[in-house]
Amino acid sequence: MYWVTPRHLAGDDDALAERIGDTLSGLGWRMWPTSRNTLLYMSPDGLRGAEWIFAAYPFELGGLPVAWQLSARRHTASAMTEWNAYFTAGIPYEALADLLLALDAREVPDTGFECAETVLTALSARGWLRDLDRPRTTATDPGFSASISLETLPPLIQDADPRDDLLGWQAWAEPVLGAPYLWCASFSASVPHDLVAAFAASLASPVPVPRRTLPDGARGRLTVVRRD
Repeated sequence: MYWVTPRHLAGDDDALAERIGDTLSGLGWRMWPTSRNTLLYMSPDGLRGAEWIFAAYPFELGGLPVAWQLSARRHTASAMTEWNAYFTAGIPYEALADLLLALDAREVPDTGFECAETVLTALSARGWLRDLDRPRTTATDPGFSASISLETLPPLIQDADPRDDLLGWQAWAEPVLGAPYLWCASFSASVPHDLVAAFAASLASPVPVPRRTLPDGARGRLTVVRRD
């Protein structure tokens, strides 16, 4: 077992489905398999959902298959989700788990926006650097291997707002410039900024995380704090 930093390059230890599934079960979310070979989790109030969709291979972000999709709706009778967030394989499961804890704790999952500055403030508090050209929308880790930015939404990102020119938070890790992405995440336009901030603060946390396997593309950028 290795304890490593930085978290955003630690990978998912090939355990993304299990770790997030355990988190959701611990919160009391119900789970059932679907006909698409996915695993659908639903919160007790029926307003929040999380689905392991890796097997269905719905689409890619940055050339990587999407593994988890989170969603929220305003009423239990509504078939339309208010917002969605998508995460590829390889993402550190701690950041996704902390996002789910924040989502579960909210009384209403689709309101309470705060402002975009909330996300950047959370990252700045962890030592991430604001982009000189876009200080109000983009921050990068000190090693320039991961970024979170408010960008035009990629294709296939679903949101209750149908406009084409919407902005949403996008995050990615690129251990070496020009190399394949380690992971990517996309938040649709209506995701409350404070939820994205919870994800960002966890992603940028300096606390070492345990890993049994290290991602090949990031080995040279990781620091092993100790071994058990």
